[in-house]
Amino acid sequence: MANPPRPKKPGPRSWARRCAVQAIYEWQLSGREPGLITTQFLADHDLLQADPDYFRELAHEVPARAVAIDAALAPFLDRPPDQVDPVERAILRLSGYELMEHPDLTSRIVINEAVELAKVFGAEQGHRFINGVLDQLARVARPLEFTARS
Repeated sequence: MANPPRPKKPGPRSWARRCAVQAIYEWQLSGREPGLITTQFLADHDLLQADPDYFRELAHEVPARAVAIDAALAPFLDRPPDQVDPVERAILRLSGYELMEHPDLTSRIVINEAVELAKVFGAEQGHRFINGVLDQLARVARPLEFTARS
C-alpha cells in the first residue's frame, strides 16, 4: 500500500505572502502606517519560514500603490474595490502588485498563490472570485504570457 502524499510545505515566498496578506488586511482595517504594522508583525510573529525581505516589500509597497492597484483591478470587479470583502481585497491587492511589478513571477504562479491564500483566509467560494479577477487582470497586464500559450 502506497503512502498518501504529504501536503506540500509552503516555501519562504509563500509564507511571506501569507504574512503580508495579514499585514495588508490590518492596514486596510486600522489605517495604521504600514511601517508600524510591519515592525509589530516582525516582532510578534514567527517569520522563520518566510522570506522577510519579500514580506517587507509586500507589506510596504502594496499600501503605497493601493490606488494604482485598485484602478487596475476595478474593470474586473463587479463592485467598487472598497466594497470587496477586506480579506479578498488584501489578496487581490497583493497579487495585483505582483502581476504589475514582478515580471519574474509568471502569472500562473501569482494566481495559484492567490487562490491558495483565498482558500486559507477567504470566504467559502472566495477563491473562485479571486481566480476570475486575477485571470482577467493578468491577460491585460501580461498579454505576452497568454499569446505565448496560444
